[in-house]
Order: sequence, then C-alpha cells, then structure tokens
Amino acid sequence: MNPETFSADTVIDAVSAVFMVVGALMSLAAAVGLLRFPDLMTRMHAATKPQVLGLFLLLFALGLQMRTWWVWPVLGVAWIFQLLTVPVSAHMVGRAGYRTKHLHPELLSTDELEAVVQQAAGKRGFGDDGDAATDRR
Repeated sequence: MNPETFSADTVIDAVSAVFMVVGALMSLAAAVGLLRFPDLMTRMHAATKPQVLGLFLLLFALGLQMRTWWVWPVLGVAWIFQLLTVPVSAHMVGRAGYRTKHLHPELLSTDELEAVVQQAAGKRGFGDDGDAATDRR
C-alpha cells in the first residue's frame, strides 16, 4: 500500500460520496413513501422524517466537496431552516387533514385528538355541517 493513495482529498471524496448516496436514498425513500402510503398521516411521516436527514447528508457532502469555510454557515442556515419549517408545515397539514377527514381512522392505533376536537366543537357551537353557529351575542 502506498501512503500517497490515502491522501486527505481521497478520504474527503470517499466520505462525501457515501453521504451523497445515502442522502439521495433517504430523499428517494421520502418520495416513494409519498406515492405508496395510503393516507395523509403516513404520507406526512414519509415526507418529513427521511427528507430532513437526507437533506442534511447532502448538504454535509456538499460542504466537504467545496473545501472552503465560508460555505458551511450558508449550508447550516439552509438545514436549520428546513429543520424548523418541515415539522411546522407537517403539523398544519396534518391538523387540516384531520379536521377535514382526509385520513383512514381504521389505520390509527389511538386517536387522542378526537375527544379534544369534539369538545372544542361542542363549546364553540359548531353544527353538524362544520359551520359556526350564527347566533353570536
């Protein structure tokens, strides 16, 4: 073995190649989950969990390949933005989907939100059609 074959550039290239492949596979898994899962809740899970990790691995590989220090803060901001916005958007989509009945209740093991929604709907005077009561005092 020649020690020059294992230079720092070779190791960095190998690590970044592995991170790129794994990150791309995680993103592919998120896309396949979006297409194959049966209802909104499972699709949301598939879209958020592997996508954030896949993006992190791809951004880390990109930072290794660039080999400059100034790119790391930009990549870090991009990942933190995704890390903060993906759960919030998934929560809002899930909440809207739950309230509009775009899910399969038989696939839920427990429905902890049903009692809360029913109680809130009863207190606010919602009718069967979901519109607010017109009698406001």
